Amino acid sequence: MRVDHQKLEDYRQAYGAWQEQLGALHRVFLDGERMEPPKLKGLLNREARAKERYDAARLALLGLDGALGSDGPFANVG
Repeated sequence: MRVDHQKLEDYRQAYGAWQEQLGALHRVFLDGERMEPPKLKGLLNREARAKERYDAARLALLGLDGALGSDGPFANVG
């Protein structure tokens, strides 16, 4: 399987960034680390954005980057 090196690098970077945010989230929710509500909200937002970037990079790496868009084959699935 041939892999576009830029897409692979984007994927690895997005995955690493998401894992970093997810680790911080786990420290709060699973390990009991205390965090002020405004900081927790920011952490939740950062994790969500990192996950979105990871999902997009994963789809691009797999060649499915347009599949979930408004013109993709799954556009009318509800």
